[in-house]
Amino acid sequence: MLANLDLTEVLFLDIETVPEEEIHGNMTEGRQALWEQKTTYQRKGEVTAEDFYERAGIWAEFGKIVCISVGFFDTTQPNNRSLRIKSFAGEETEILEDFKQLCDDHFYLKSHLLCAHNGKEFDFPYIARRMVIHRIALPRILDLFGKKPWEVPHLDTLQLWKFGDYKHYTSLALLANIFGIPTPKDDIDGSDVARVYYQEKNLERIVRYCEKDVLTLAQVFLTFLRKPLLEENQIVWLSK
Repeated sequence: MLANLDLTEVLFLDIETVPEEEIHGNMTEGRQALWEQKTTYQRKGEVTAEDFYERAGIWAEFGKIVCISVGFFDTTQPNNRSLRIKSFAGEETEILEDFKQLCDDHFYLKSHLLCAHNGKEFDFPYIARRMVIHRIALPRILDLFGKKPWEVPHLDTLQLWKFGDYKHYTSLALLANIFGIPTPKDDIDGSDVARVYYQEKNLERIVRYCEKDVLTLAQVFLTFLRKPLLEENQIVWLSK
């Protein structure tokens, strides 16, 4: 039951991804052919595989992670709880190694949980797949081998909102809006990340965007628990 959940045992996260290569032409001919095969059914009309490459970041086989932001609750003082937010950004191997170290050191028990919005379909498998590609051992909290569905330590606010509906998608931004959760105005969204990364080379801007999504995620989760939202003085930005 969510009502009995210990918030200190939940690691909230969000990831930002981009195409592994800046442009389609930077891939080998073999990779280009595989990309064309992979996206055959996603492309519509006269859209070419090259034109469609701007979306490559959503596939772990053709994309890479440029930022993982996490949030975790500190409730050592019950009347003054705080959400601590930090980020791992830069080279993908370093991001994944640092995230694994965090999980191995602090989120390794059976009672620990990961939480993301659409995490079961995107964030969790994406991180795991990129770790496998880089020959990085999975942390316990991402290793699902042999686990029964009810043993998987993953929470997903999208799944919580679906209430068993398989076809219904609701964005994190929409959930925040209908829950009356104030969200900071951003000058970018997910579709801008690749441009900001490759053309503007402004990783800090992407990190800020990712961290704000983690805060929104935590606030949405608190709403599901019928708990008060965090005030500004209860948010600690560890990356600053």
